[in-house]
Amino acid sequence: MSSRTPLTSTSTTTLWRPTGPRELALVEAADRRAWPPRLPDQPIFYPVLNEDYAIRIARDWNVPASGVGYVTRFEVDTAFLARYPVQQAGGRTILELWVPADELPEFNRHIVGRIEVVHEFRPRS
Repeated sequence: MSSRTPLTSTSTTTLWRPTGPRELALVEAADRRAWPPRLPDQPIFYPVLNEDYAIRIARDWNVPASGVGYVTRFEVDTAFLARYPVQQAGGRTILELWVPADELPEFNRHIVGRIEVVHEFRPRS
């Protein structure tokens, strides 16, 4: 007779984050499983819900600021995300989650899988 362990299924939500090279280096140092702590002047960590919005930020803000912009994609446990209401930061497709900096370690524990780079932008020549 064999005993079976019930399988559990976790629903995830795909999030994106535009980032520059410094933050990406810290993500890579964490084996692409966590976001680094916020700096003192960064009270909020804001992943975005729309890939196009993340592309615009990486291309239009990160490239001029640091010479390269990346768009990352990652999955987070959907039930955990329910504590963060969706914030509309402009037009109807400019949607973000606002995660207080002191909650980022717990947020990181709910990332499922690895953070992956899906786009890279550099200055146009």
